[in-house]
Amino acid sequence: EKKLPPLIDSASLQKISLLTDSIGCVYSGMGPDSRVLVKKGRKIAEEYYRTYQDPIPVARLVSELASVMQEYTQSGGVRPFGVSLLVAGADETGTHLYQVDPSGSYWAWRASAIGKGMINARTFLE
Repeated sequence: EKKLPPLIDSASLQKISLLTDSIGCVYSGMGPDSRVLVKKGRKIAEEYYRTYQDPIPVARLVSELASVMQEYTQSGGVRPFGVSLLVAGADETGTHLYQVDPSGSYWAWRASAIGKGMINARTFLE
């Protein structure tokens, strides 16, 4: 288990975030980077809704987030995001789970895990 400095309120740490009413994500890595991506994801979803008057499909939101992450790996003056995401959600085509790496690559999964205990968790899931 990760030890926190004694002055940090552990109740203030949140690794689970809602992007829309039906799409959420968890992260492994740097908290501030995840907050930036959650904010961008919410903005992308809202822009999609305002344009099409329909909730954004999970695959579309994941693709857009992955594009942002990939762009930061090639742009000068900014560093790549130090975070991996698991994005889960439901839309009219069913339920979905995607993993997004800091490089901007993403994959669909039936079940997955990220973070420190990833290997043991994946073994358990298989």
